Amino acid sequence: MAAKSQPDAPQTKSRDSFANGGAATQGQWGRAWEVDWFSLASVLFLLLLAPFIVYYFIMACDQYGCSLTAPVVDLATRRAHLADIWAKTPAVTKEAAQLYALWVTFQVLLYSALPDFCHKFLPGYVGGVQEGAVTPAGVINKYEINGLQAWLITHLLWFANSHFLSLFSPTIIFDNWIPLLWCANILGYAVSTFAMIKGYFFPTNAKDCKFTGNFFYDYMMGIEFNPRIGKWFDFKLFFNGRPGIVAWTLINLSFAAKQRELYGQVTNAMVLVNVLQAIYVLDFFWNEAWYLKTIDICHDHFGWYLGWGDCVWLPYLYTLQGLYLVYHPVQLSTPHAAGVLLLGLLGYYIFRMANHQKDLFRRTDGRCLIWGRKPRVIECSYTSADGRRHHSKLLVSGFWGVARHLNYTGDLMGSLAYCLACGGGHLLPYFYIIYMTILLTHRCLRDEHRCASKYGGDWARYTAAVPHRLLPGIF
Repeated sequence: MAAKSQPDAPQTKSRDSFANGGAATQGQWGRAWEVDWFSLASVLFLLLLAPFIVYYFIMACDQYGCSLTAPVVDLATRRAHLADIWAKTPAVTKEAAQLYALWVTFQVLLYSALPDFCHKFLPGYVGGVQEGAVTPAGVINKYEINGLQAWLITHLLWFANSHFLSLFSPTIIFDNWIPLLWCANILGYAVSTFAMIKGYFFPTNAKDCKFTGNFFYDYMMGIEFNPRIGKWFDFKLFFNGRPGIVAWTLINLSFAAKQRELYGQVTNAMVLVNVLQAIYVLDFFWNEAWYLKTIDICHDHFGWYLGWGDCVWLPYLYTLQGLYLVYHPVQLSTPHAAGVLLLGLLGYYIFRMANHQKDLFRRTDGRCLIWGRKPRVIECSYTSADGRRHHSKLLVSGFWGVARHLNYTGDLMGSLAYCLACGGGHLLPYFYIIYMTILLTHRCLRDEHRCASKYGGDWARYTAAVPHRLLPGIF
């Protein structure tokens, strides 16, 4: 659903013809213009199933100790009925509604009213006003990159409250977890519906809209490419980064506080989950300017997939490991904990260094060193929608010579580490690695289909030089 996006194959030019200044033809960018029966069935399946999955997982933890099979067994044996389970589910409360409204309002203010200052004193950090890729309509949007600043301010206030002010309990998120779920759903559906209405009646740029005539597909995949309110409030950048990803680490901290309240200690498994996922979140915000060149911004339209996904799917399912550890306080052996930490750090290293090699290769037009050597490249060319011929280079050195998407492999290693920190008692905390494997494999195939269409025979030469996608020698 929602995930930190990834770039595709490393090249010295932007990945799509519209990013090089030409207008794109139909089918070359974003989502589909026409909907076949399989796409429509997939959309309906996700619209119906995804909210149920979130509710089922959270309900299973609240009522069945995180067992995914116990609710099914109870229903099958008539020990419980759907009405019984629903009756035990906490409803939205005034406290949760006020808390969520305050949270979203605060993040909106941090995003839109406070220009970035971190780039002025943090060496190497790229913040402030940055340009995105050229849209299909030829627009170059500007963005205020201030996510790291928002994350720092939010967490400084959280720690100040926890240690000095005591205005609220650090367990407040866990204590209102299910009531907050209903609030997140309300926002997710509201912003998705508003985005669709906006696309029809007052789009930011009508030339960057797509209509299929199918309500369900347009609602899920979005109509507008970059819906905005005013000059700076960009729906995609805000909802992809805030409030869900800023909240991710706060949610984990609240789970850790609850574990300490219940059991008198925070286990090493909970510490590992907090640390490894915090590295992932901080990496996202440190590289927020890089995010402007990823699939979410460069290709995807803003609809329910991103709107609801960022409000509900991301904060509720990406934090399952911490939630599980509240109900099952796993204390790992030292070798197990060290192995999880090593796997997580190694995965992050591969993920980050692969992306660094790609960025270095692009910035220098290949005039750089990869692993101490001049990079090997495959020269390629493509024709943009305006009929102009462009030349580019595909990197086949470093991590990109090992596999075509080794950055995805590193991401999956980190995802597996989060799950392994929870031991082997239940399946629920392993949902994340299952989901990420499906997501990144699909994204990998989608990237390659796009590149094959763009580069033709040159892409075939590249795949011959680097034959494996994710796992060297296997896939």
